[in-house]
Amino acid sequence: MDWWRLVTHFEQRILSIFVFDNETPRHNAFLEAFHIANRKVTCREYLSNGFTAAFNLNISHRLNMKLGANFDAARFRHRVLWNYTESRIEMHLESTREQDVSIEHANLDLHFVPRETIHTENSYKFTDQGIRSLLKEVGFEIRGAWKDSRGWYILTLARLR
Repeated sequence: MDWWRLVTHFEQRILSIFVFDNETPRHNAFLEAFHIANRKVTCREYLSNGFTAAFNLNISHRLNMKLGANFDAARFRHRVLWNYTESRIEMHLESTREQDVSIEHANLDLHFVPRETIHTENSYKFTDQGIRSLLKEVGFEIRGAWKDSRGWYILTLARLR
């Protein structure tokens, strides 16, 4: 196992990976990831945070500007779901009514029914055991871990076994 396998294993799930060698034959890595402090609190933060909703709804404005779409943001709402199987928060734009949207530069016409969603983002969350298991799968062991005061982020130092 090498550090590249670690990077490709985690690439879609974590905030950042910093891999380094400090004059040893073993690879070392720092992984920065979102930590699950409490699933209910995590979902509530994504729902109540006006910034997150605005960021998600801004996707429709960007598509209108960049691709000649005709999304009406007032006809969509920000929706947050917890995907237990994938251990992630999913953000969606949910259609509030039946509507048609065109994306001119993509030559695409879309029809939405009420409550149909556009899956816009994933934010993976990890438990301590989840990080340990994923690192072990690619041949790394944890050398240290540090969390912020709320337990929302974790920085993990790992080393190739």
